[in-house]
Amino acid sequence: MEGKQLVTLTASYEELTESSAVALAIRLGLIQESSHLTCTEIGDGNLNYVFHIYDHKQEKGLIIKQALPYAKVVGESWPLTLDRARIESAALIKQSEYAPHLVPAVYYSDTALAVTAMEDLSHLEIVRKGLIAGKQYPHLSDHVGEFLGKTLFYTSDFATNPKIKKQFVKQFTNPDLCDITEKLVFTDPFFDSETNDFEEELRESAEALWADLEVQARAAELKRIFLTSAETLVHGDLHTGSIFANETETKIIDPEFAFYGPFGFDIGHFIANLFLNALSRENEHEQSSTFLTMSSMYGQPSKKCSQKLGKRTALKRLVYRTAF
Repeated sequence: MEGKQLVTLTASYEELTESSAVALAIRLGLIQESSHLTCTEIGDGNLNYVFHIYDHKQEKGLIIKQALPYAKVVGESWPLTLDRARIESAALIKQSEYAPHLVPAVYYSDTALAVTAMEDLSHLEIVRKGLIAGKQYPHLSDHVGEFLGKTLFYTSDFATNPKIKKQFVKQFTNPDLCDITEKLVFTDPFFDSETNDFEEELRESAEALWADLEVQARAAELKRIFLTSAETLVHGDLHTGSIFANETETKIIDPEFAFYGPFGFDIGHFIANLFLNALSRENEHEQSSTFLTMSSMYGQPSKKCSQKLGKRTALKRLVYRTAF
């Protein structure tokens, strides 16, 4: 299946079940019909079904992900666009052009059915769960740094023809999911919104934050940048729950929030997650280990870029386009 991508248009949308997900995979030739097949819905997220199909005889697996027309965690009272499935598959394919070893391979996508079939990553684990359990991922910083360095650079004006880049901006326009980020990241946390969920013991600190005019002004400026800076194709939801890894391998998943936005958004989002993990630790050694991961993550790509181009040539847009 490696490298094979199919695209079809189903007549209408219908929610998959475990049995219909298997039937779809067999019909498309992505997996062979067998009595040794199992299928389990493993999605623990808020927005999608995720089916893990596994052939126990061949020891081969497949993931079929389907977007729902509503937030699964809430129900039909919170409708969502199915177009996010198209954006996710397109983003994975685009990211694989620059970092194929760091994203799951896409085998099939269907815009009407809102389905993406992709590589099985069940041999890896979600990094968030591993970090909470105190596990170490020795290559995480290098891999995430490489992913960000390559995908953010090569989809920006530094490496893409401006006319083509504008076509990408249109392709990855993602208003519904950007609206979620605008509200839950840049707006609601800065006033007493019903969407805020925190322990009552933190209310005094939260109210102080809401009353801090300097914080409010800075948050408004960051929101302005988020709304207006179509600089590069960002993942849009890059946190430790969007990364599978083990001691040697890393895969970045779930770019359904992808859009053309500011360079710093994915970087800041991921740093914030590492900070939260570090600050939850009582052990100072574990905290310092996380901070070293952050330092390594962003130091290595910059060092490699400087070595390859030199300080002066790295500032020239023409050299950016020809030297990479």
